Parts: sequence; C-alpha cells; structure tokens
Amino acid sequence: MDENKVVRFYLSEKHRKSVVEGKQNFISKFAAVLETENFSVDFCDNSLSEQVQSMTRKGHAVFYMKEPTNRNGVTIRPNYFYPFWNIETTANRWQWSTAEDKFDARCIPKDEATSFANFWRQKQFGDKARNISHQGFVYVPLQGRLLSQRSFQSCDPITMIKQVLEFDKTREVVATLHPKETYSIEELNALSDLEAHHSRLRVSKGNMEIWLQGCDYVATQNSAAAFSGYFFKKPVVLFGRVNFHHIAANVHELGPEAAINQVAHLNPDFDAYIWWFFRHKSIHASKPDAEDRIRNAIRRVGWI
Repeated sequence: MDENKVVRFYLSEKHRKSVVEGKQNFISKFAAVLETENFSVDFCDNSLSEQVQSMTRKGHAVFYMKEPTNRNGVTIRPNYFYPFWNIETTANRWQWSTAEDKFDARCIPKDEATSFANFWRQKQFGDKARNISHQGFVYVPLQGRLLSQRSFQSCDPITMIKQVLEFDKTREVVATLHPKETYSIEELNALSDLEAHHSRLRVSKGNMEIWLQGCDYVATQNSAAAFSGYFFKKPVVLFGRVNFHHIAANVHELGPEAAINQVAHLNPDFDAYIWWFFRHKSIHASKPDAEDRIRNAIRRVGWI
C-alpha cells in the first residue's frame, strides 16, 4: 500500500460508530469520493497519542473540528447548521476560503434565494424568525475568555461591551453568557461591575431566539448566534474575524465607533447571503452534487 495515498480520518468513537452504521452521511460520502480517486481510507481514534503520531505519518489526514497537524491535513466542520459542511486547511473560520471571497447580492438568483432562506428559516426557528420587532436594545451573545484578547479579536469581550455602551448612547444592551462556557470569578465580577455602573446593561443567560426576535442589532466577537440573527434579518457588528463578515459592520475595518454607528442602518439582502453562504459556499451533504463539491474541495487543497 502506498502510504502517500492513505487518508486517515481522526474521529471520536461516536463519529466512527456513526460512519460504520451509515448515519454519518457527509463523512461516508467524503470517504467514497476519496476511494474513487484511488486513496485508501482509514478511520482512526482522535486521541492525543493518535494526533501526535499524525504529525509524522505519511499520507493525508482529516480532522473533525480540529486544527490539522501536518501540511497534508484538512479539517471538516458543520457550517453552523447541518447538513452543511466545509473542508478547509485550517480550523480558523476567518481563514476559510469563504471568508476571503467576495459576496455580491446582485449575482444571486433572487427567487431561489428567497425560497431557500425561507425553508431553512422555518426549519431552524419555526415562526419565531418571522415574528420579529425592534425593541430598542442590542443583543451581545458572549463566548469565552472575557478578559483576554485573542488573535482574531479587536479587543477583549469586556471591552467590547464597554465600546457598545460608549458608542451606542441610547439603546439598552443585553449581554448573555454562553450556556456551555464556565466563567471564572474574575470574569463574572467584571460583568457585575459593568452592570452596576451602567443602567442600560443587563447580563442574562440563554434565550437566544427571544433576544434575536426583539433586538435592533447583534454585537459580537464572532458568535454563531450572530449568523442566526441573519435568519431574523437583524444586522450585525463584528468585533472579531469570522467567515460570515461580508454583510456585517466590521470593527477591524472601521474601528468601534464607526462600525457601531453603521450597524443599525444596515439592511443587506439577508436571503441572498444565506443562499450564497450555504448553497454556494458549503457542501450540502444530502444533495446530489455533494460528491462533486467534495471533489472540488480536495482539488482546491491540492490532494488531486
């Protein structure tokens, strides 16, 4: 066996079992495409020891939502909603090919985009995304590491909240804790201090869909909740880099004051963007063209 033509998928036991049972449509199709291109496919554990070994193994590697460990590796990841996927050379969404592409709503088939967006809007959110209002507040879905500025961020999340309060002088601000994050005492104290000094700030938990229904806009580093906001036709100001920046106000480009002043006036073609982002720039695992799109993706990264 030619080791250079081996592709190893590094997957959890749960995902390996799903593939064997035929329940993981995308990975099964990915493997089938590779085999038609004369690759041998192996499914490995994603343990630390296996990942360390992957660094020196010949051949190619596929990682599930993890950074590839070698130059012949890719990562696979659901693109916010199933069954949409991406195959990329990095786990950093802001460095994905979509992030670097240009979006032009004038090039999108309008009727098809409207139908597509309405279908997925109803499927993901039901009638909630149709019953929207503008109640005079900013929704700020927080993520983790509130006191640290990471490489993709224009500032740390606590500073982000301060800048929203500073440059949007009239709206209430609802900042919500991420349900899957564990926050330190220092982080929670920083939020409490902010809340005590700003009567317009409210710190809460969860209820993303309720906040999206009523907010004027979303302010975030790069939370997936902001993309969900596009289904609610709510504009977004981004303080971090991400792959869905094209129709948002961007602090990295404009600075915080200009971006916050711009966001409430944005009215992009949300349906066109949703179509472009999912149907054109993702792999829909259930569609007949999934294999062709997978093949194009591995061609783009130089595997074939």
